[in-house]
Amino acid sequence: MILKLKRAPGIYLVGFMAAGKTTIGRLLAEHLGWHFIDLDEDIEAREKLTIAEIFDARGEAEFRKIESQALAERVRAIERGAATVVALGGGAFAQEANFQLVSDHGVAIWLDCPAEIAWRRVAATSHRPLARDQVKFLELYAARREFYSRADGRVEITSDDPAPAVAAILALLKLT
Repeated sequence: MILKLKRAPGIYLVGFMAAGKTTIGRLLAEHLGWHFIDLDEDIEAREKLTIAEIFDARGEAEFRKIESQALAERVRAIERGAATVVALGGGAFAQEANFQLVSDHGVAIWLDCPAEIAWRRVAATSHRPLARDQVKFLELYAARREFYSRADGRVEITSDDPAPAVAAILALLKLT
């Protein structure tokens, strides 16, 4: 087991939108017997608005503040010993304060999903405010990769089946 997990039992899944963070995170948490939190779902429940509505009404900068506060609250719970798998929103790890918080309080795993798979997954949806234009989507995808690469580990996403990714994370963290 990675020493960081002994100090703070938090596994943070990072990666671009539609990488599978929520699906994989739920399965991983179930396998470990840990809690699971999807940070975007957490924010929507608190704010009583969808992420898209927050973006549209308050703007991305305000959303990022809300996101950072929600992450800090979850990290405090993890520090108190609540072993948790947290699926971060696609832009959370690109914020320096969030990166530091995660790095200091657990292990970040990058779910590295090819742009083609991510676009296929989001193309039919309307709830992702940063996925409304394919060109901008691909530009954002390319820009965020450098942030994700700072994670403690990387798991390549090659299919829609989450089981291989869960197994890869467990092996990477030596939890098998």
